[in-house]
Amino acid sequence: MNTSMNAVRIIPAMAVPEGAGVIVHRTIGTPVLRNYDPFLLLDHIGSDNPNDYIAGFPPHPHRGFITFTYMLDGHMQHQDSMGNTGDLGPGSAQWMKAASGVIHSEMPKQENGLLRGFQLWINLPSANKMDHPEYQEFPAAAFPVVETMDYRLKVLIGRFGDTVAPIRDDLTQVTYFDVQLQPGRHFQHRLPAQNTSFIYLFEGNGQFNGQDVGRHSLIAAGTDGGTFDFVAGKEGARFIVVSGKPLHESVAQHGPFVMNTREQIDQALKDFQSNQFVRDRAWVKPNQ
Repeated sequence: MNTSMNAVRIIPAMAVPEGAGVIVHRTIGTPVLRNYDPFLLLDHIGSDNPNDYIAGFPPHPHRGFITFTYMLDGHMQHQDSMGNTGDLGPGSAQWMKAASGVIHSEMPKQENGLLRGFQLWINLPSANKMDHPEYQEFPAAAFPVVETMDYRLKVLIGRFGDTVAPIRDDLTQVTYFDVQLQPGRHFQHRLPAQNTSFIYLFEGNGQFNGQDVGRHSLIAAGTDGGTFDFVAGKEGARFIVVSGKPLHESVAQHGPFVMNTREQIDQALKDFQSNQFVRDRAWVKPNQ
């Protein structure tokens, strides 16, 4: 066991209004953890009160990064400036490389009931920020699951052992797992050295290498790598485990535009204001 990971930071989520007033729990992208290279933002929406989510996320632009949206419960309808449409249902996910520019909307398709999900922003290397956009959407059944007596693990991006997800990010080598851990059981996993890694707990509670962790908490595990041990509390625990290769590049950000210099941000604003923002239609990968 790598005990050096006991020095990790545990960061509670902040409730933040986003979109047209949707309340999200944010950890990455706050004053406490502004950028966590290559990750720019992590939002968790989770409510059964329509007032918290029904306004949704009306049309808005992105440039210079990837968004990954993972739905746990409820439905979200996607539309974008390139003609892509989608209905993200429970367990489904969408990977969108905005790159040179995308304008899209994400609107709940329900008026009552539970809506839960995550959105992660992943930065792009400077050499790829103006690439052609790409779009992938997969239903819940497309994602492989690893089950043991202790846990159930869904592989959403990358690979876990010999189990490979339908989504792969070669630029930042991201892995993204959804882990459901039985009460009192252990989940041990080795994080890659040199990668930036985090765990976000959204159900139950437990201990990470002996440290107590409550719901809506992000464990920033840094870049040292090594094996961690998560022990679920009496009600079990559910968390995502995410890791990616840091870019070590300057970040210039203005809302949904993430570039490397202020001049590039100014150009993005000019492009958006002059209707020159969307340059390319996204390449759409069929569901597998």
